[in-house]
Amino acid sequence: MQMDTFQVLADPTRRHILETLRGGELPVGDVVAQTGIHQSGVSRHLRLLSEAGFVCVRPDGQRRLYALRPEPFRELQGWLSQYEQLWNARLDRLGAALAENRQKTRKARATETT
Repeated sequence: MQMDTFQVLADPTRRHILETLRGGELPVGDVVAQTGIHQSGVSRHLRLLSEAGFVCVRPDGQRRLYALRPEPFRELQGWLSQYEQLWNARLDRLGAALAENRQKTRKARATETT
């Protein structure tokens, strides 16, 4: 079963594993130690993250080293940037309205004192 990006990232355990892997590639045992999650759970979540393309695995003798893949994060950033532009425009309008309101308040106070 293929999960979409948001289904993968919706799980707090998987997000915690991704945060743990930000420092570089790690074997499962180190991920278990750093996250405090049982080994079977870490392995299951790493499999899902791998299937979704968020992590890659590299054999190193008998160990398997897991690392983040940058591509899905770039795709996610590209998708989110469309909405960032929308929010930036709204925030700019809000900032302008607040500045205008401050000016009106200053003028009203100046008028009251004269």
